[in-house]
Amino acid sequence: MNHALTSAVHRTQAAAITIASIIILLVQTACGGGGGSDTSNNAGTPTQTTPASPATTPGSTPVSTSTPVTPVPQSTIPNVHPIAVTSTATQTRNMLTTSVTVCAPGTSNCATIDNIQVDTGSQGLRVLASQLPASLALPAVAAVPPSGSTNQINGECSVFGTGFTWGAVRTADIRMAGQLASGISIQVIADPSVPAVPSDCAASGLPMMTPGSLRVNGILGVGLFSVDCGGACVNSAVPRWYYACDASGACVSTRQPLAQQVVNPISQFALDNNGVVIDLPDIGPNGAPAVDGSMIFGIGTQANNTLGSATVLKANSVTGYVTTSVNGQRYSQSFIDSGSNGLFFPSATLARCGVWWCPASTQSLSATLTGTDGTSTSSAFSIANSQALFATQNYAFNNLGGPSTAFDWGLPFFFGRRIYTAIESRMTSAGRGPYYAF
Repeated sequence: MNHALTSAVHRTQAAAITIASIIILLVQTACGGGGGSDTSNNAGTPTQTTPASPATTPGSTPVSTSTPVTPVPQSTIPNVHPIAVTSTATQTRNMLTTSVTVCAPGTSNCATIDNIQVDTGSQGLRVLASQLPASLALPAVAAVPPSGSTNQINGECSVFGTGFTWGAVRTADIRMAGQLASGISIQVIADPSVPAVPSDCAASGLPMMTPGSLRVNGILGVGLFSVDCGGACVNSAVPRWYYACDASGACVSTRQPLAQQVVNPISQFALDNNGVVIDLPDIGPNGAPAVDGSMIFGIGTQANNTLGSATVLKANSVTGYVTTSVNGQRYSQSFIDSGSNGLFFPSATLARCGVWWCPASTQSLSATLTGTDGTSTSSAFSIANSQALFATQNYAFNNLGGPSTAFDWGLPFFFGRRIYTAIESRMTSAGRGPYYAF
């Protein structure tokens, strides 16, 4: 849910430092769009791969914040959850959203929250506290306190491509399409129980703590991994991740047990828990005012989520990256991310208008994506003039893009395809994740 690329600026190794550099560039060059992502694994470095940040799309016409947001309906099919791209109050293009039901653990005290971004580039549910009714009391997760301290609750900093979210870690039941993720940790953004943002978190960019600054009511991270940080946070207090906060509001960085980390809800379903399929229809070269699609839970677990003839691209088990090759150039930091609102990649030839590509005529391009096992597939794509696209007043585009130093296959890549995202270590009909397939 933030602008394009690795939303994790949490760096504990040299590779993560490279990611941070990419993010800085993205913040400077492309801060319009929807998407936020943070990918990591259970055993290694906590890296967060980015999405497109929900900032007002450059080149668009200002719109009143009273513009209605159409709720995405709930599903009656056990593993099919509706998703949509539609108009937003901030005129953010290519923002993929859904509705999520949040419940107090073990109860029927629930609230359905609309306008939640669907992000295959991050892990976990993050919801604005302002969107949860006061009657929905979610238990706080106890922190691992510093020596000699007691009764401290968990806070979490989540860094994305254009800013950060800060809030408390709380326990909830999450319901989608008849599936239940019971008693999992979620982040409640701007939770009043942790009012003070730690200084290192606050230095991570723009605070995304309101519907206006976040551009959505929350982020549903359904990426390649089960939890958002993984083994690094289990073993040590990693900066800008988890915190122990006392009654005065003071917070210090702390370790976080795996079972208490913010978790990808799909990984906690009783069934269909090895990944997701994002299924969006094709659209024309001028875009569409709105698009309806499906998020299908599971891969190879039901008749509606079989891989069929899809090409499977194994992803790096630590970073989630695959490789993209264009015109003889290889980009090893490459990923497929519904949370990025454009196709973001380097180019020395495409004309640029602000943070977007704007060639005089639509350019037809081709790239080859390669997995870690050497499997590869070619993909054609196009880049249109961003200013001409914005002038249509449409909200869904398959040919919108902008510059970055890595290759981010954002939401435009999803239109007209079934994109599979398999969770690390989970068995599927094509072997264990993590992988992408399409």
